[in-house]
Amino acid sequence: MKKNVVNLSTMKNELFFEVHTYLENCDLSSLSSDRLALLDPLIETCKRIRAERNPLIFNCICTHNSRRSHLTQVWAQAAANYYGIPLTAYSGGTEATALYPAILETLHAAGIQSQLLAASENPIYALRTGPNTPPIIGFSKVYEDVFNPQSNFIALMTCSSADKGCPIVLGAAARFPLRYEDPKVYDGTAEQSAKYAERSKQIATEMRYIMHQLNNQ
Repeated sequence: MKKNVVNLSTMKNELFFEVHTYLENCDLSSLSSDRLALLDPLIETCKRIRAERNPLIFNCICTHNSRRSHLTQVWAQAAANYYGIPLTAYSGGTEATALYPAILETLHAAGIQSQLLAASENPIYALRTGPNTPPIIGFSKVYEDVFNPQSNFIALMTCSSADKGCPIVLGAAARFPLRYEDPKVYDGTAEQSAKYAERSKQIATEMRYIMHQLNNQ
């Protein structure tokens, strides 16, 4: 086994050891009944799409595509890699800003590796869950950007503002409101790192739960 890499027979792709450990430590039993009520209809839709042998595509949408939508995209992809579930995850917003630096720091702390591809006010990063996994291209964009899928995707509404502001997501086959609380309110405070880590762990746990259920399909 390569150093810092876990390669299990049940996985489609290798994961960095730190990413594998992070997902292993996501406690699925901690999910509340209220959260499960949001996740289970999404899982049933995913199961139907897979049964019909159609590609499973997530577009994770938040207002600015700067925080929660990126966390959801990365952890959906990482959890899919963990279980060997064919999935492609994207993210977008109702407007474009930039991937917030604290999100990158939070992902680094969980073992996700990154490479800066283009420096600008809206930098572009290659994010990796493992040494041989395709890179997740991380940058802020509107959800209907040409980089993102244009049809037959599942829209995951990761904030209430985007959910209310986009009653119709063009091209979506289905949409589900997940509405994660924004860690932005803790920016510049002593609690910032802890709250970003808390939100990351919540999202990673829920994305792992989804993929765990699909793995048992």
